[in-house]
Amino acid sequence: MSESWLYPTVLLCIYGFFCNLRPSEPFLTAFLMGPDKNLTETEVVNEIYPLWTYSYLILLFPVFLATDYLCYKPVLVLQAASFIVTYAILVKGQGVLAMQLLEFFFGVATATEIAYYSYIYSVVEPANYQRVTGFCRSVTLLGSAVGSLTGQLLVSVAQVPLLHLTIITLASSCLAFLAPWFLPRPSRSLFFHQKASVPQERAPGEPVDGRELIEKSEDSECKVPLNADEGTVVLKEKHGGDGGLMEVLKILWADFVECYSCRALLAWSVWWALSTCGYFQVINYAQALWEKILPSKEFVIYNGYVETVSTLLGALAAFGVGFVKVSWAVWGELALCVFSVVIAVAVYLMDTVRNIWVCYTSYVVFRATYMLLITIATYQIAANLNMRRYALVFGVNTFIALVLQTLLTVIVVDSAGLALDIFPQFLIYGSYFAAIAVIFLIAGIYKVATRSRSNGAEVQTESGGTETDSAGGDCPLPKKSNGISKA
Repeated sequence: MSESWLYPTVLLCIYGFFCNLRPSEPFLTAFLMGPDKNLTETEVVNEIYPLWTYSYLILLFPVFLATDYLCYKPVLVLQAASFIVTYAILVKGQGVLAMQLLEFFFGVATATEIAYYSYIYSVVEPANYQRVTGFCRSVTLLGSAVGSLTGQLLVSVAQVPLLHLTIITLASSCLAFLAPWFLPRPSRSLFFHQKASVPQERAPGEPVDGRELIEKSEDSECKVPLNADEGTVVLKEKHGGDGGLMEVLKILWADFVECYSCRALLAWSVWWALSTCGYFQVINYAQALWEKILPSKEFVIYNGYVETVSTLLGALAAFGVGFVKVSWAVWGELALCVFSVVIAVAVYLMDTVRNIWVCYTSYVVFRATYMLLITIATYQIAANLNMRRYALVFGVNTFIALVLQTLLTVIVVDSAGLALDIFPQFLIYGSYFAAIAVIFLIAGIYKVATRSRSNGAEVQTESGGTETDSAGGDCPLPKKSNGISKA
């Protein structure tokens, strides 16, 4: 078996580890509000932090197209450079304007993250996708956990100033900057630089009827073969296959319409977008809440331990999903409802109890639960999509989450809006997740009731000797075509 996947995977893992090795991250708010930067809570929460959300939203779609057009590697170099600029400003910059510029460059680094997670699929064979994905994601989580733990130990045990943690983070970013230069540049991409595909011949004895290829799934709600590439082939034949921008945009639109016409995929995508919006808000402003409850100027804080535990527990929960046998097709919406309630209660406790240990514990529960559910959602979405369409759905879901987060930030956080104190903010975030739970409770009850009625009607029809499609099984085409062209 070819080992061509090993070299780029090792380099990408080294890059991901050092990019996420940030000892200063759990103490960012304390550092900004401390003697080194001497910023007020209002300046940090209401004027500086919102800039990350805005820049991430503005840059996401252009970076998505640029990543594919430039074949990933230049965008990875840009991301590494953005991290260096971010932490260089954090070390030397002073004042609100400098910190706002920092947030912009951090938005660039975050928006270009798509290059990290999609690069590997362009240089390795599909047979190695699962292996290299596991390596890359595990290493980024490990880097984050090691960085948080290192930062906490340096602060608590060695009494290292927070400025030194920022310098260590900058040094880690400089080390990460070296790795992308040695990565092989891909010769293909997901949308641009494609050649027209040649339809494959069906093997002798292979079934022509698409219905015979349908997996024995419990809930066949998709009306399109989301794993097929026929739409791309047709568009390329029609428009010449030169990989131009307009052609790519037409392919994206056709894929978008097909993907989101699948009801099951739509449900998981809705949860993804809604919850990721709330998750970003809580993660962004949790340190400000902790600082309000237990000021770092007066007490010893343990943010690094909390980030380490929540990262590792979330990774463990995500890993354990693969061993849980649940009919997500039937109970998915109700499960999302129940876990959304858990998240809402955790955020509510963070806001109302105002005890730092309750706040820390609730944060760990919140983050681990989200990582568990986002793993399930990722699997449920990716199971019926090829890699190109998965990149599209991932981008669209993230874009919608950022649009919602921007609206929430403008109204609740920004000084141009209500500029609420941190405690009312978290009350709103808890209520937001409670509203998500209600949405999926209604969707779950409706789905279960619909399936029950349909199953009853099917039994009656079968007893009368008439053939009737099962509930949700109204797909004229299979979800997975296994690359077989339709005759």
